[in-house]
Amino acid sequence: MERNKIIVFENRKIRRVWHNEEWYFSVVDVCGALTDSPDAGAYWRKLKQRLKEEGSEVVTFCHGLKLEASDGKKYATDCANTESMFRIIQSIPSPKAEPFKRWLAKVGYERVKEIENPELAQERMKELYEKKGYPKDWIDKRLRGIAIRQNLTDEWKERGMTTERDFAILTAEISKAAFGLTPSEYKELKGLTKKNQNLHDHMTDLELIFTMLGEKVTTEISQNEKPETFGKNKQVAKRGGRVAGKARHETEKELGRSIVTNQNYLPENLSVSH
Repeated sequence: MERNKIIVFENRKIRRVWHNEEWYFSVVDVCGALTDSPDAGAYWRKLKQRLKEEGSEVVTFCHGLKLEASDGKKYATDCANTESMFRIIQSIPSPKAEPFKRWLAKVGYERVKEIENPELAQERMKELYEKKGYPKDWIDKRLRGIAIRQNLTDEWKERGMTTERDFAILTAEISKAAFGLTPSEYKELKGLTKKNQNLHDHMTDLELIFTMLGEKVTTEISQNEKPETFGKNKQVAKRGGRVAGKARHETEKELGRSIVTNQNYLPENLSVSH
């Protein structure tokens, strides 16, 4: 992967880094390649400010990732994945925009096609889980859960909840009401110690089902009531989670065991069936 950290578009170097299993590109380098600005950094700062003022969400999806600079040292640099970079390019008036999109489509692999056809993303996720050894029925539930989660975050955005912190707090309300644990407590129970380990990837079938129930009910309540403040959104999240919590308790009575479990899908445990 080292040799691929720099790629070239029309003799302009574009730095990139592999992060969260996809490429992230230097936004400053892209701005420079599209505008030929003598100060691409200043151009991006001005553009970023304008996007923020317009209420664009794309800036929130940029990550400060360390890239090597001309002095050989690594500095935190605004980077965006293929999808976010496409949105940024839409805001840059340049005759190079279209050929750059085609170029980005090539170097960004299949992610660009997935933007236009979400079903391709589902297929890619399915193949990824299959390669990791997950059971087919679990994969089906996980993919459904991803779709439900996306609907929920879209609804939260409609209600003015836009930051990762907002999402984390609201998600914790659902989880606490549904399972009696916040996501961080749940990860600790399951022995997940790395930041990039997704809790849902380590849930059993029933844990996924009750997670989906809590998130789906939260979405439905929010769509019906349209809460206007963060506090009201928290209450809706708690109510949605409570519905899943009641269903979980009833299920536990019938099964005679707890739904909440320390089982996980770490590599050594993937052969375990549920």
